[in-house]
Amino acid sequence: MLTRFLARIYWAISRWTLTVESVPTRPTVLVGAPHTSNWDFVLMLAIAWRLGVDVRWLGKKSLFRGWRGPIMRRLGGIPVDRADPARVVGDVVAQVEAGEVFGLVVTPDGTRRSGTYWKSGFYRIARETGMPVTLGFVDRTTMTTGLGPSFELTGDVAADMDRIRAFYADKAGIRPEHRREPRLREESGQEPFSVSDRA
Repeated sequence: MLTRFLARIYWAISRWTLTVESVPTRPTVLVGAPHTSNWDFVLMLAIAWRLGVDVRWLGKKSLFRGWRGPIMRRLGGIPVDRADPARVVGDVVAQVEAGEVFGLVVTPDGTRRSGTYWKSGFYRIARETGMPVTLGFVDRTTMTTGLGPSFELTGDVAADMDRIRAFYADKAGIRPEHRREPRLREESGQEPFSVSDRA
């Protein structure tokens, strides 16, 4: 109740406009892009709290040390051990099988200022768990943010990414200069793609 109340206040005074194509009704991998600013996290929480969507997000273990741990977990954080990232899939599957409905937020842009490709973890998790993907977005040019379509990935990486690219083609992010084109390394043929690989 408190989070919904805070979210209503936020959207009442915010310069951003919330637009929603569909609200997930089953567990989904919620893609957050373009991820170009730390303010994206604030917008993510504001969207989730306003829509009543229970969100989880992945963070490195160091973010959960000491006094920050309980706060991060309360906000939906799931600590990831980079020495064993594949355990994340098992944890997510367990939550799905327990009947929980949530959006697992993944920012495939990775580090905001480096790299050429999106990280493929979101794709691997969605395929291995059978969860659909929901396209979340931030667009500074129109000052809109929210949720786009939800759909099942087919396993045809290039075709799936073409659909994702088409959606994000006109989305600039808060800092457009840091935007990265949605493209996976596996599309280039440099690496084979397997959902059993590490996320």
